[in-house]
Amino acid sequence: MGELFPILFFVVFGVIVVTFVIIIVRMMLEWHKNNKAPRLTVDAKVVSRRTQVGQTTHVHHSHMDGGAAMHHSSYHTRYFATFEVESGDRMELPLDSRDYALIVEGDRGRLTFQGTRFIQFDRV
Repeated sequence: MGELFPILFFVVFGVIVVTFVIIIVRMMLEWHKNNKAPRLTVDAKVVSRRTQVGQTTHVHHSHMDGGAAMHHSSYHTRYFATFEVESGDRMELPLDSRDYALIVEGDRGRLTFQGTRFIQFDRV
């Protein structure tokens, strides 16, 4: 059992490191792809909106109070809107909270985007 722990530790550590590297590489590739994409402005209609709430839990260990662990949770919300363009194609784009608050389902206007990056939506 004593020989197995170091092997399992490094395997789990390796999986965690590889996962983080993959996530970072994917984010960088999407950022680069968006920067290369043309900035387009099209007529569009807002067909839906949604939010995604995530939770992050932090554990703090304190040796001053007998080693008790304190848990602290924080929440983050991501915002999305689905737009339908004249051809009937739909695209869901992430928004910041300010833009999300200004957009209502059924709104029609001019959507400006670059790749998967929302730039602005001007209602008509």
